[in-house]
Amino acid sequence: MISETVSRNLVLPAISETASRKSAEPGVAGSWQPGALNPNLSWSHYRCLLRVDRQAARDFYEIEAANHGWTVRELSRQISSLLFDRLAKSRDKKGLMRLAVHGQEVARPLDVLKDPLVLEFLDLPESPRLVESKLEQALIANLQTFLLELGKGFAFVSRQERITLDGDHFYIDLVFYHTVLKCFVLIDLKVGKLTHADLGQIQFYVNYYDRERRTEGDNPTLGLILCPDKNDAVVKYTLGEQQERNIFTSRYQLYLPTVEELENELRRELRFLTPPEGKATIKRSLQVAPKAAPGLKKTASKKSKRNAE
Repeated sequence: MISETVSRNLVLPAISETASRKSAEPGVAGSWQPGALNPNLSWSHYRCLLRVDRQAARDFYEIEAANHGWTVRELSRQISSLLFDRLAKSRDKKGLMRLAVHGQEVARPLDVLKDPLVLEFLDLPESPRLVESKLEQALIANLQTFLLELGKGFAFVSRQERITLDGDHFYIDLVFYHTVLKCFVLIDLKVGKLTHADLGQIQFYVNYYDRERRTEGDNPTLGLILCPDKNDAVVKYTLGEQQERNIFTSRYQLYLPTVEELENELRRELRFLTPPEGKATIKRSLQVAPKAAPGLKKTASKKSKRNAE
């Protein structure tokens, strides 16, 4: 079965040729490039990668799987949730090329943002009766998978952290520390559409942490609101420059997105993240191939059935 698959794809012949060269040069492990066999990846990993049609996306998943020791199951989930495309939303053409060549690099707060976050592993139904406490409990119960979805560098600190000011108590849903950016990340969970009051709340939390909790060596605190829906214009005019500096908003989905859903989301977001002259180029770069997300039709049917119930 593997040999038949290899004959239908252009990737593995190059891999096998490079592998024969690398076997004769055992000292070149540090110069590994995507497309060459990596000792940290099994044939099951490569069979999974073969389902990704686009070269840039395939190279990205290969680099990330090798660098972070993803299991085949984790790799399959990241491909199915279209991680490459979700990270690509906030990058220009040059950033897309770096993503394909180097994997995910974290040098600024915007680099850790994914929109949407895919939380299908919580196995929660889409329901107007969903409350924030239940969402939070589900995230804590699936903390390892949630950290994988958040991305590299996130370390869990606390939940429902209390702030007391003049006898009034306030609670931050989730607190993380980002080991690469060297800063606290405060996450506020919402189960309804984002409002300007929610943005004011996260601003309050961030300002408090910067004044009272930051220690020497910490960078400014980041705030992230996770919500099922938002009005980007409200976010833009409420936060202003702070939107690109230290406060962010991201949608979450309780199911794996279909290819069509993510394509529509990417096009919508491009209006806010891309200057006019760069939109056409990035739209072409972000075209999602149906085979890049195996199993999504099955997931979409499950979602429709769940909504019908």
